[in-house]
Amino acid sequence: MIGFLERIAGTIERHGMMTRGQRVGVAVSGGADSVCLLHVLLELATRWDLRLSVLHLNHGLRGEESRQDAEFVRRLAEVRGLAFHLRAAELAGSPGNLEQAARQARLGFFREAIENRTVDCVALGHTRSDQAETVLFRFLRGSGTAGLAGIRPVTAEGIVRPLLEVDRAEVEQFLHERDIPWREDSTNASLQFARNRIRHELLPQLALEWNPAIRETLVQTSAWALAEEAYWDAEIEKLAAGRLTETGGAIVVRADSLTSLPVAAARRLVRYAIRRVRGDLRRIDFAHIAAILELASRKEGHGRMAAPCLEVCRSFDWLRFARPGDRATGYCLPAPVPGIVEVPGTDIGISLELIEKAETSAPYECVYNDEVGLDWGSLSGRLELRNRLPGDRYQPTGSAGEEKIKTLFKRARIPLWERWHWPILIDGACIVWVRGFAPAAGLAASARTSTILRLRVTGRPPAKLESGSGGAASKELEAGTEVS
Repeated sequence: MIGFLERIAGTIERHGMMTRGQRVGVAVSGGADSVCLLHVLLELATRWDLRLSVLHLNHGLRGEESRQDAEFVRRLAEVRGLAFHLRAAELAGSPGNLEQAARQARLGFFREAIENRTVDCVALGHTRSDQAETVLFRFLRGSGTAGLAGIRPVTAEGIVRPLLEVDRAEVEQFLHERDIPWREDSTNASLQFARNRIRHELLPQLALEWNPAIRETLVQTSAWALAEEAYWDAEIEKLAAGRLTETGGAIVVRADSLTSLPVAAARRLVRYAIRRVRGDLRRIDFAHIAAILELASRKEGHGRMAAPCLEVCRSFDWLRFARPGDRATGYCLPAPVPGIVEVPGTDIGISLELIEKAETSAPYECVYNDEVGLDWGSLSGRLELRNRLPGDRYQPTGSAGEEKIKTLFKRARIPLWERWHWPILIDGACIVWVRGFAPAAGLAASARTSTILRLRVTGRPPAKLESGSGGAASKELEAGTEVS
């Protein structure tokens, strides 16, 4: 049988956890798992010429006991001649789940150490026993395949877990054989915490009454799910590349891009979009994904779906994933000629320039989309660019009369969120141009125009809309009511 150290070395090599000469921060709480991890890495360090240091976060949740844990770890690092990095976090008054707050504080500490280049990666002491408990916990909570993959051996942030293929009992045996002391966290026995109830009550009961090898079964489930996730991680990037558009921290996708996919792929694409917007998938469950897909499956209309730290908005054929309250604020900016005005909340600008047209030159061709020509002589020159205001209306060239800009937007099927920052050029109090539509009647450049004000949209539009969303709109109004 392969020895304990060799199995851990194999885990490190198989998952590419560490490379030669790396600075590895070892997260040591003082408990058996983390103390074992430190001693194991000390014995294996010469294989990769690792430079170790010790990280410890004092949560302050157990008063004097927490302070003694920190002192124990400090002495442990000192005896081994290792740099010791201590962070204090007062979490006793934190609202909500204390376990979650402590976890976030630890991860924040580790990320900071990596980002500051204090270390290249951080090693945590999670074991196979932790893996089994995590998989069962997530299954009971209602996780999908991604959740059942459990604890990752390596994360993109630089977290590695060398003990993930050994059991807690083996860890304690290693420490006993070498007479290495560790600290016992008194809260590990408390049934107040869900994970402790799983460890001390549920898993033993399942092993006794249902499956003596329940822990191994759960670990195998994790390995199976992790392989599935690794495959999908590559595939979902390909799916997303042709379907999702990211702008200003939000994600936009056509509804039929989701509904045309197999359900399994659509669910994963939705999860991908949420992760890109929020940074994680915590507290996102099956019901949230199902609600978003139901929103996408509607034939027409508008709607919203709220989830933790997320708002999904449906407008016409589009869905937008964004954080709650992520809307553009109103703006009104001077529009110098010549010049370029950056449109707030977008990736575009409006370029304004004057063109002198000789009498013999051909008439200026007006393109009623992202480039138009106005008769400069008909303008006062007091130009400003602003967003749409309630009640805005004007008469586009070629129209029989004034129309509400809201009506034009509906006819052109411009999604609601695009309207929040849609650029409108005004001359004094008069609207002279709305992006994507014709200039106001009587102001378009013509064969008689001597000086043309050319307006061009520069940069990348926030989202690639269908052809009907630009130009002089010709589609029928959408049936039903509009949200805004």
